[in-house]
Amino acid sequence: MSSLYKPFSVSEGPCKDAILRRGCTSQQHPTALTRIPSAGGGSTRTFTPIPNIYPGQRNLAAAAIGGRTITHPWKAILAGGIAGGIEICITFPTEYVKTQLQLDERANPPRYRGIGDCVKLTVQDHGLRGLYRGLSSLLYGSIPKSAVRFGTFEVLSNPMRDATGRLDNKGSLLCGLGAGITEAVLVVCPMETVKVKFIHDQCSLRPRYRGFFHGVREIIRDQGVRGTYQGLTATLLKQGSNQAIRFYVMNLLRNWYKGDDPSRDMHPLVTAMFGAAAGAASVFGNTPLDVVKTRMQGLEAHRYKSTMDCAFQILKNEGPQAFYKGTVPRLGRVCLDVAIVFVLYEEVVKLLNNVWRTD
Repeated sequence: MSSLYKPFSVSEGPCKDAILRRGCTSQQHPTALTRIPSAGGGSTRTFTPIPNIYPGQRNLAAAAIGGRTITHPWKAILAGGIAGGIEICITFPTEYVKTQLQLDERANPPRYRGIGDCVKLTVQDHGLRGLYRGLSSLLYGSIPKSAVRFGTFEVLSNPMRDATGRLDNKGSLLCGLGAGITEAVLVVCPMETVKVKFIHDQCSLRPRYRGFFHGVREIIRDQGVRGTYQGLTATLLKQGSNQAIRFYVMNLLRNWYKGDDPSRDMHPLVTAMFGAAAGAASVFGNTPLDVVKTRMQGLEAHRYKSTMDCAFQILKNEGPQAFYKGTVPRLGRVCLDVAIVFVLYEEVVKLLNNVWRTD
């Protein structure tokens, strides 16, 4: 009877998941056995053949059987876009305050004495709506930004997952870096440049920009398309390190939580806590890059010859502590941002899996 098994063997070694291997027994692989009627009225047991699986599909099939279902890239793009749009509407005021504090240079002298003073003066001068100045530019960008981020991460990470769908920590770091660089080039740099210019414009006595499209038109007319790509090097460094740190920490905590059971469900509250931790790690890891990026994209960007010159001038004129301006409001915003985005992303993917079959 053993000779009947060999035609359906795909590799040597012990039986694993739903893949038939040479030397399998009924105890090792009971799910692969089926009963068929015999001529004498009884039944015999034989192996059920497994369809051919192309090399690029093997990890996907095994992961679907053994653990976390791999997310289809188009689902990741849609879920990421929805999550990003909702998140930015919730957290934008903290982004506004952070940007104002980073643009408030000591040499000018500074206008704001701290977070509370920045909020107070903004509301006093422009009302509560003032805390949402520049939201349109960020909202138009946040949806494609999150879509590109999660879509790219899934495209890069799916081939790197093991048979249970688990991604190792090194893989999450590299995939996060790739996702960050991609979103920086396609979305983040032009979006952030427009946002920073909008917010900086509000500080002037006679603001120029009347709205998102008017502002974009004015920037391109004055500086060309290159004007929306100011600080590209700093943005690449910031976004690449941002997503590398976030996805690495999130994956590290997820693997720790699930342990030997990759199919274990994560409660949204647990996902939020892990997301907040990942966000905090990215803030402390790359706020200096964020400060340099913000200065390179502001209305005074012409003062700097390059990203390195900007960093040197900040260090020379304001001291090393200036590289951590806006850390507190950024910490609050990013922790909330990452927590909300990861929770919404996971929940939207679950919903999409119920209504959109991509098997």
